[in-house]
Amino acid sequence: MVYSRDFSRPDRVFEMPGLWSGRVEIGAGIAAYSRHDPGWRWSSDARAPGSEVWCQTRHVGYAIAGACHIVLSDGTEFEVTSGSVFDIPPGHDAWVTSEIPWETIDWVGARSWLAEGSRSTGVLVTILFTDVVDSSREVRQRGDVRWSDINAALEERTRDLVTNFGGNVVKFTGDGALAVFDGTGRAVRCGLMLITAASHLGLRLRAGIHTGEVETTNDDIVGLAVHETARILAVAGSGEVLVSEVTRSLADGTGLEFVDRGLQDLRGIGSRRLFEVTATATQQE
Repeated sequence: MVYSRDFSRPDRVFEMPGLWSGRVEIGAGIAAYSRHDPGWRWSSDARAPGSEVWCQTRHVGYAIAGACHIVLSDGTEFEVTSGSVFDIPPGHDAWVTSEIPWETIDWVGARSWLAEGSRSTGVLVTILFTDVVDSSREVRQRGDVRWSDINAALEERTRDLVTNFGGNVVKFTGDGALAVFDGTGRAVRCGLMLITAASHLGLRLRAGIHTGEVETTNDDIVGLAVHETARILAVAGSGEVLVSEVTRSLADGTGLEFVDRGLQDLRGIGSRRLFEVTATATQQE
Protein backbone atom coordinates (compact mmCIF):
# COMPACT_ATOMS: atom_id res chain seq x y z
CA MET A 1 0.00 0.00 0.00
CA VAL A 2 1.34 3.44 -1.01
CA TYR A 3 0.45 6.20 1.44
CA SER A 4 2.37 9.14 -0.01
CA ARG A 5 3.20 10.37 -3.52
CA ASP A 6 4.76 13.51 -4.95
CA PHE A 7 4.58 15.16 -8.35
CA SER A 8 8.24 14.71 -9.25
CA ARG A 9 7.33 11.37 -10.85
CA PRO A 10 3.73 11.76 -12.10
CA ASP A 11 1.83 8.83 -13.58
CA ARG A 12 0.77 10.99 -16.46
CA VAL A 13 1.80 14.37 -17.87
CA PHE A 14 -0.18 16.68 -20.13
CA GLU A 15 1.42 19.69 -21.79
CA MET A 16 0.22 22.42 -24.11
CA PRO A 17 1.42 25.98 -24.71
CA GLY A 18 1.03 27.82 -21.43
CA LEU A 19 0.06 24.79 -19.35
CA TRP A 20 1.82 21.87 -17.66
CA SER A 21 -0.18 19.31 -15.66
CA GLY A 22 0.97 16.13 -13.95
CA ARG A 23 -1.28 13.52 -12.36
CA VAL A 24 -0.57 10.99 -9.63
CA GLU A 25 -2.77 8.11 -8.52
CA ILE A 26 -2.79 6.87 -4.93
CA GLY A 27 -5.19 4.20 -3.82
CA ALA A 28 -8.56 5.05 -5.34
CA GLY A 29 -7.69 8.75 -5.46
CA ILE A 30 -6.19 11.02 -8.10
CA ALA A 31 -4.57 14.43 -7.76
CA ALA A 32 -3.12 16.76 -10.37
CA TYR A 33 -0.62 19.58 -10.06
CA SER A 34 -1.11 22.19 -12.80
CA ARG A 35 0.89 25.28 -13.73
CA HIS A 36 -0.89 27.86 -15.94
CA ASP A 37 1.29 30.64 -17.39
CA PRO A 38 0.30 34.32 -17.16
CA GLY A 39 -2.30 35.14 -19.83
CA TRP A 40 -3.35 31.51 -20.33
CA ARG A 41 -7.10 31.18 -21.05
CA TRP A 42 -9.16 28.00 -21.33
CA SER A 43 -11.44 29.16 -24.17
CA SER A 44 -8.59 30.31 -26.42
CA ASP A 45 -5.72 28.02 -25.39
CA ALA A 46 -7.28 24.72 -24.31
CA ARG A 47 -10.71 24.39 -25.92
CA ALA A 48 -10.66 21.99 -28.87
CA PRO A 49 -12.12 23.35 -32.12
CA GLY A 50 -15.82 22.54 -32.38
CA SER A 51 -16.08 21.50 -28.73
CA GLU A 52 -18.22 22.96 -25.95
CA VAL A 53 -17.93 26.72 -25.49
CA TRP A 54 -17.53 26.22 -21.72
CA CYS A 55 -15.23 23.84 -19.86
CA GLN A 56 -17.44 20.97 -18.70
CA THR A 57 -15.15 19.67 -15.95
CA ARG A 58 -15.77 20.40 -12.27
CA HIS A 59 -12.56 21.42 -10.50
CA VAL A 60 -12.09 21.16 -6.75
CA GLY A 61 -8.66 21.97 -5.39
CA TYR A 62 -6.24 24.42 -3.80
CA ALA A 63 -4.47 27.39 -5.39
CA ILE A 64 -0.78 27.43 -4.47
CA ALA A 65 0.23 30.62 -6.28
CA GLY A 66 -1.02 33.24 -8.69
CA ALA A 67 -4.59 34.21 -9.54
CA CYS A 68 -7.24 33.14 -12.04
CA HIS A 69 -10.53 34.77 -13.04
CA ILE A 70 -13.53 32.48 -13.47
CA VAL A 71 -16.70 33.21 -15.47
CA LEU A 72 -19.62 30.79 -15.25
CA SER A 73 -22.13 30.23 -18.04
CA ASP A 74 -24.80 31.97 -15.92
CA GLY A 75 -22.71 35.14 -15.76
CA THR A 76 -21.29 34.64 -12.26
CA GLU A 77 -17.67 35.81 -11.94
CA PHE A 78 -15.10 35.32 -9.20
CA GLU A 79 -11.34 35.24 -8.60
CA VAL A 80 -9.35 32.27 -7.30
CA THR A 81 -6.15 33.50 -5.68
CA SER A 82 -3.17 32.02 -3.85
CA GLY A 83 -4.20 30.22 -0.68
CA SER A 84 -7.81 29.64 -1.82
CA VAL A 85 -9.68 26.35 -1.82
CA PHE A 86 -11.93 26.33 -4.89
CA ASP A 87 -14.93 24.46 -6.30
CA ILE A 88 -15.50 25.50 -9.91
CA PRO A 89 -18.64 23.94 -11.42
CA PRO A 90 -18.98 22.65 -15.00
CA GLY A 91 -19.77 25.36 -17.54
CA HIS A 92 -17.05 27.95 -17.10
CA ASP A 93 -14.22 29.84 -18.73
CA ALA A 94 -11.01 30.75 -16.88
CA TRP A 95 -7.94 32.90 -17.47
CA VAL A 96 -4.82 33.70 -15.49
CA THR A 97 -4.76 37.32 -14.28
CA SER A 98 -1.57 37.30 -12.22
CA GLU A 99 1.93 38.13 -13.45
CA ILE A 100 3.16 34.79 -12.12
CA PRO A 101 1.89 31.29 -13.03
CA TRP A 102 -1.35 30.14 -11.45
CA GLU A 103 -0.40 26.88 -9.70
CA THR A 104 -3.05 24.49 -8.38
CA ILE A 105 -3.61 21.06 -6.89
CA ASP A 106 -6.86 19.47 -8.14
CA TRP A 107 -8.42 16.40 -6.52
CA VAL A 108 -11.76 16.56 -8.32
CA GLY A 109 -11.56 16.92 -12.09
CA ALA A 110 -7.99 15.66 -12.36
CA ARG A 111 -8.89 12.63 -14.49
CA SER A 112 -11.45 14.22 -16.79
CA TRP A 113 -9.38 17.39 -17.27
CA LEU A 114 -6.40 15.43 -18.59
CA ALA A 115 -8.67 13.19 -20.63
CA GLU A 116 -10.18 16.25 -22.37
CA GLY A 117 -6.72 17.37 -23.41
CA SER A 118 -5.59 14.01 -24.76
CA ARG A 119 -8.53 12.15 -26.20
CA SER A 120 -6.25 9.99 -28.32
CA THR A 121 -5.51 7.82 -25.27
CA GLY A 122 -9.12 6.63 -25.19
CA VAL A 123 -9.58 3.21 -26.78
CA LEU A 124 -12.69 1.11 -27.33
CA VAL A 125 -12.30 -2.36 -25.81
CA THR A 126 -14.33 -5.20 -24.41
CA ILE A 127 -13.58 -5.51 -20.71
CA LEU A 128 -13.65 -8.79 -18.79
CA PHE A 129 -13.72 -8.92 -14.99
CA THR A 130 -13.62 -12.24 -13.08
CA ASP A 131 -13.50 -13.24 -9.46
CA VAL A 132 -13.72 -16.35 -7.33
CA VAL A 133 -17.07 -16.72 -5.61
CA ASP A 134 -16.75 -16.59 -1.79
CA SER A 135 -12.95 -16.55 -1.94
CA SER A 136 -12.68 -15.83 1.80
CA ARG A 137 -14.42 -19.11 2.51
CA GLU A 138 -12.08 -20.89 0.12
CA VAL A 139 -9.07 -19.51 1.99
CA ARG A 140 -10.47 -20.60 5.36
CA GLN A 141 -11.24 -24.10 4.13
CA ARG A 142 -8.00 -24.71 2.24
CA GLY A 143 -5.54 -22.72 4.34
CA ASP A 144 -3.22 -19.99 3.19
CA VAL A 145 -0.57 -22.20 1.59
CA ARG A 146 -2.98 -24.39 -0.35
CA TRP A 147 -5.02 -21.38 -1.45
CA SER A 148 -1.87 -19.60 -2.65
CA ASP A 149 -0.99 -22.60 -4.83
CA ILE A 150 -4.48 -22.89 -6.30
CA ASN A 151 -4.77 -19.17 -6.93
CA ALA A 152 -1.37 -19.15 -8.66
CA ALA A 153 -2.57 -21.97 -10.91
CA LEU A 154 -5.75 -20.03 -11.70
CA GLU A 155 -3.75 -16.92 -12.58
CA GLU A 156 -1.49 -18.93 -14.87
CA ARG A 157 -4.48 -20.53 -16.60
CA THR A 158 -6.18 -17.14 -16.87
CA ARG A 159 -3.17 -15.57 -18.54
CA ASP A 160 -2.92 -18.48 -21.00
CA LEU A 161 -6.60 -18.35 -21.95
CA VAL A 162 -6.73 -14.58 -22.30
CA THR A 163 -3.69 -14.70 -24.56
CA ASN A 164 -5.16 -17.56 -26.59
CA PHE A 165 -8.32 -15.53 -27.20
CA GLY A 166 -6.35 -12.49 -28.33
CA GLY A 167 -6.70 -10.44 -25.14
CA ASN A 168 -4.40 -8.87 -22.58
CA VAL A 169 -4.44 -9.29 -18.82
CA VAL A 170 -4.37 -5.82 -17.30
CA LYS A 171 -3.97 -7.01 -13.71
CA PHE A 172 -4.87 -9.67 -11.19
CA THR A 173 -7.06 -8.57 -8.29
CA GLY A 174 -6.18 -11.17 -5.64
CA ASP A 175 -9.05 -13.53 -6.42
CA GLY A 176 -9.79 -12.54 -10.00
CA ALA A 177 -8.56 -10.71 -13.07
CA LEU A 178 -9.15 -7.72 -15.33
CA ALA A 179 -8.53 -8.23 -19.04
CA VAL A 180 -9.30 -6.41 -22.28
CA PHE A 181 -10.03 -7.63 -25.81
CA ASP A 182 -10.48 -6.03 -29.22
CA GLY A 183 -13.05 -8.67 -30.18
CA THR A 184 -16.35 -9.02 -28.31
CA GLY A 185 -16.94 -12.65 -29.22
CA ARG A 186 -13.44 -13.63 -28.10
CA ALA A 187 -13.93 -11.90 -24.76
CA VAL A 188 -17.21 -13.72 -24.11
CA ARG A 189 -15.82 -17.10 -25.11
CA CYS A 190 -12.78 -16.51 -22.92
CA GLY A 191 -15.10 -15.78 -20.00
CA LEU A 192 -16.88 -19.07 -20.51
CA MET A 193 -13.61 -20.97 -20.73
CA LEU A 194 -12.35 -19.36 -17.54
CA ILE A 195 -15.44 -20.58 -15.69
CA THR A 196 -14.63 -24.11 -16.84
CA ALA A 197 -10.92 -23.81 -16.03
CA ALA A 198 -11.70 -22.63 -12.50
CA SER A 199 -14.07 -25.56 -11.93
CA HIS A 200 -11.22 -27.98 -12.75
CA LEU A 201 -9.35 -26.40 -9.83
CA GLY A 202 -12.35 -26.84 -7.56
CA LEU A 203 -13.21 -23.13 -7.67
CA ARG A 204 -16.42 -21.32 -8.54
CA LEU A 205 -15.83 -18.34 -10.80
CA ARG A 206 -18.09 -15.61 -12.20
CA ALA A 207 -17.50 -13.03 -14.93
CA GLY A 208 -18.81 -9.63 -16.02
CA ILE A 209 -18.24 -8.21 -19.51
CA HIS A 210 -18.90 -4.77 -20.99
CA THR A 211 -17.72 -2.86 -24.05
CA GLY A 212 -16.74 0.79 -23.80
CA GLU A 213 -14.01 3.37 -24.01
CA VAL A 214 -11.20 3.31 -21.47
CA GLU A 215 -8.16 5.44 -20.78
CA THR A 216 -4.81 3.74 -20.35
CA THR A 217 -2.60 4.80 -17.45
CA ASN A 218 0.71 3.00 -17.10
CA ASP A 219 -0.23 -0.65 -16.46
CA ASP A 220 -3.91 -0.04 -15.72
CA ILE A 221 -7.11 1.17 -17.39
CA VAL A 222 -9.60 3.68 -16.04
CA GLY A 223 -12.97 5.07 -17.05
CA LEU A 224 -16.68 4.66 -16.46
CA ALA A 225 -16.72 1.50 -18.60
CA VAL A 226 -14.36 -0.18 -16.13
CA HIS A 227 -16.62 0.69 -13.19
CA GLU A 228 -19.69 -0.54 -15.07
CA THR A 229 -18.00 -3.86 -15.81
CA ALA A 230 -17.16 -4.27 -12.13
CA ARG A 231 -20.79 -3.62 -11.21
CA ILE A 232 -21.95 -6.21 -13.76
CA LEU A 233 -19.57 -8.71 -12.17
CA ALA A 234 -21.08 -7.97 -8.75
CA VAL A 235 -24.53 -9.00 -10.05
CA ALA A 236 -23.32 -12.28 -11.59
CA GLY A 237 -23.91 -15.53 -9.78
CA SER A 238 -21.62 -18.51 -9.41
CA GLY A 239 -20.63 -19.93 -12.79
CA GLU A 240 -22.33 -17.11 -14.71
CA VAL A 241 -21.02 -14.83 -17.44
CA LEU A 242 -23.11 -11.65 -17.56
CA VAL A 243 -22.72 -9.08 -20.33
CA SER A 244 -24.07 -5.61 -20.98
CA GLU A 245 -26.60 -4.81 -23.67
CA VAL A 246 -23.87 -3.11 -25.68
CA THR A 247 -21.71 -6.23 -25.62
CA ARG A 248 -24.71 -8.42 -26.44
CA SER A 249 -25.46 -6.31 -29.54
CA LEU A 250 -21.86 -6.38 -30.72
CA ALA A 251 -21.78 -10.18 -30.32
CA ASP A 252 -24.52 -10.72 -32.93
CA GLY A 253 -23.35 -13.16 -35.57
CA THR A 254 -20.69 -14.78 -33.38
CA GLY A 255 -22.75 -17.90 -32.66
CA LEU A 256 -23.16 -17.10 -28.99
CA GLU A 257 -26.47 -17.48 -27.21
CA PHE A 258 -27.84 -15.21 -24.51
CA VAL A 259 -30.69 -15.11 -22.02
CA ASP A 260 -32.19 -11.74 -21.15
CA ARG A 261 -31.84 -11.18 -17.39
CA GLY A 262 -33.84 -7.96 -17.51
CA LEU A 263 -33.00 -4.65 -15.91
CA GLN A 264 -30.51 -4.90 -13.07
CA ASP A 265 -29.60 -2.14 -10.62
CA LEU A 266 -25.86 -1.49 -10.83
CA ARG A 267 -24.65 0.39 -7.77
CA GLY A 268 -23.57 3.90 -8.66
CA ILE A 269 -24.43 3.36 -12.34
CA GLY A 270 -28.21 2.87 -12.52
CA SER A 271 -30.45 0.28 -14.16
CA ARG A 272 -28.96 -1.65 -17.06
CA ARG A 273 -30.29 -4.58 -19.08
CA LEU A 274 -27.98 -7.56 -18.70
CA PHE A 275 -27.71 -10.87 -20.52
CA GLU A 276 -26.40 -14.24 -19.38
CA VAL A 277 -24.25 -16.15 -21.85
CA THR A 278 -25.45 -19.73 -22.37
CA ALA A 279 -23.38 -20.91 -25.35
CA THR A 280 -20.26 -23.07 -24.92
CA ALA A 281 -16.89 -21.71 -25.98
CA THR A 282 -15.84 -24.30 -28.48
CA GLN A 283 -13.94 -22.04 -30.84
CA GLN A 284 -12.47 -18.60 -31.06
CA GLU A 285 -14.10 -15.80 -33.00
